[in-house]
Amino acid sequence: MERIARKITGHRKLVVMIFLVLSGICALLMTKVKINYTLADYLPKDAESTIALQVMQKEFKEAVPNERVMIKDITLPEALVYKEKLSEIDGVDSVMWLDDVVNLKEPLQIQDKAVTETYYKDKNALFTLTIHKGKEMEATNAVYELIGEKNAVDGDAASNAFSQKISVKESMNAMMILVPLIIVILLLTSSSWIEPILFLATIGISVLINMGSNIFLGEISYITQAISPILQMAVSLDYAIFLLHNFEEQRKVNEDVETAMVKAMRLAFPSVAASAATTLFGFMALMFMRFRIGSDLGLNLVKGILFSYLSVMVFLPALTLLCYRLIDRTKHRKLIPELKRAGNILLRVGIPAFVLVLLFIIPCYRAQARSNFIYGMGEANAALKLGQDSKEINQIFGQSTSIVLLVPKGDSAKELLLCEKIEGMEHVKSVVSYVTSVGNTIPAGYLAPEIAGNFYSQNYARIVVDTDTKEEGKEAFSLVRKVRKAAGEYYKEYYSCGQSANLYDMKKVVSADTKLVNGIAIAAIAFVLLVTFKSLLLPIILLFIIEAAIWINLSVPYFAGNSLVYIGFLVINTVQLGATIDYAIFITSNYMNRRKEMEKREAIKGVLNRNLIAILTSALILASAGFCLKFTSSNPIVAELGMLLGRGTFLSLGMVAAILPILLLLLDRGIEILTYHSSFYREVKK
Repeated sequence: MERIARKITGHRKLVVMIFLVLSGICALLMTKVKINYTLADYLPKDAESTIALQVMQKEFKEAVPNERVMIKDITLPEALVYKEKLSEIDGVDSVMWLDDVVNLKEPLQIQDKAVTETYYKDKNALFTLTIHKGKEMEATNAVYELIGEKNAVDGDAASNAFSQKISVKESMNAMMILVPLIIVILLLTSSSWIEPILFLATIGISVLINMGSNIFLGEISYITQAISPILQMAVSLDYAIFLLHNFEEQRKVNEDVETAMVKAMRLAFPSVAASAATTLFGFMALMFMRFRIGSDLGLNLVKGILFSYLSVMVFLPALTLLCYRLIDRTKHRKLIPELKRAGNILLRVGIPAFVLVLLFIIPCYRAQARSNFIYGMGEANAALKLGQDSKEINQIFGQSTSIVLLVPKGDSAKELLLCEKIEGMEHVKSVVSYVTSVGNTIPAGYLAPEIAGNFYSQNYARIVVDTDTKEEGKEAFSLVRKVRKAAGEYYKEYYSCGQSANLYDMKKVVSADTKLVNGIAIAAIAFVLLVTFKSLLLPIILLFIIEAAIWINLSVPYFAGNSLVYIGFLVINTVQLGATIDYAIFITSNYMNRRKEMEKREAIKGVLNRNLIAILTSALILASAGFCLKFTSSNPIVAELGMLLGRGTFLSLGMVAAILPILLLLLDRGIEILTYHSSFYREVKK
């Protein structure tokens, strides 16, 4: 390590130049990375709805209806004109309205009221659009230009378009709030006005390199785009702080700054490597999810930690040596003094806090898996245009979503029986197919190809089931199961898709992912802890501390009676574990070192008095990152993850500061016995 360190410090200008050029190139590449806003694309390839979409894309021109457009106060002829104009918009594959299901030459009064009011009610017309994938934002913007802001649009495509429109802006807003917050936190805990700038420059460059390197992946999800840079920055700032702290200590005993930096790098290497490894393995566990949003986010976070580690161990030493005179000139006293009574206070509150944790830990563990989970985007924010539009459409026409069935073509009688069975199901508003719209007595060959092509491909018949359920929930998922079961009674081969079907498959996939991902993360981090401490008991203690904080964090929505986005539930298990286990490692490492020289109570008090500020600084930065995501994002998934991260970080901090010291004291003898070469201090009695 020393040879590498001397080469880095000896070529400091070249190192800084290389990193600056790399970050500049990656900043340009970052703008070329394609962002995917469709969660269904990350379902496994063998999921039923994924296969159905592939078959439908191959067999039919139009996909699943994915947008509703309501135009107020218009007549039937005006609605037909609007339908024609909507169908002409680039990106709109098809438009379905009342004239597709009833004969408008006959008076509406003699038509089925339930059917007509699905599309036309109180002079309000509701059109169902199919927007081409990849053109959601352009098509939705064009729809608004046509109908005006007083009318309303909702649906999956509209939600997708809205996310595209605001995601970059909201990420920038989060960064604009987070960076000043981090600077203030670092200024309060550092001893130089310039040090926080060096920290942020080091991690900022690694973030740019990481995001630019995504060009080689082809695309990333919008969740990764929003979360990964902020998480990377918040989690890896510790590495930079630790290195410069070592450099400061080495300068007290080494006059030559280059020698001081080489020694600081050598001393920091194992600690920073261990800290990075636990975080790395926690994030790596996400890559084993079958729901590929996990591998997308996990891969980016793993890359981010590696780039941050390289940036701290290579770029920061070179940059610091170029700026050390400026650091010296901007020295100041630490604005927050050492917490000299922290040990006494925390040990006093630790026992009652530990009793409370023991009382509530089992209820919290059981509750955290019983929340009312949301598997998609959730409802749009009511304060935003999309949320207001959705509420307005639902008030007039009710909830609506579509399930699309593909069944083998050729047996119109069987097709009619299936459609009639589905029509009789609760929550089904209408069934649109060839046999229900045209009739099974008229051969498809007698109709214009564009009409017949809406219902029949070369091999399949398409049946669109219009429902009055939300996109997800007990009623929606129950209906998906019933429709699939009915199709299975008539056909050996069938496919179903649509937002409800996609989310139902997503539920099955992500639910199965939970135990696998958590198990891998815990096993990997346990191995790192085992190697780090050479102890059989310490990994169990440290994992219990953080896992307990995670269970408490995830149980809050259940006890509060709120819904919880399942992706947030799944991701935070590994993110909180990987990101905050370092606090427990830091306290335990210092305790083990002090325990060789003093008795246990004195050792833990000294650790808390001297090191609480360090983990408090780290926790404040990570929690700030989470709360910035929560309060700047209108995307329910990103906002939920932010809230869980912010709250979870403080819970981990509380567990490490109050409960871990008590466990170390209570289990001190067991730790000594089960730790290789522990050699704890023993007071000699006279």
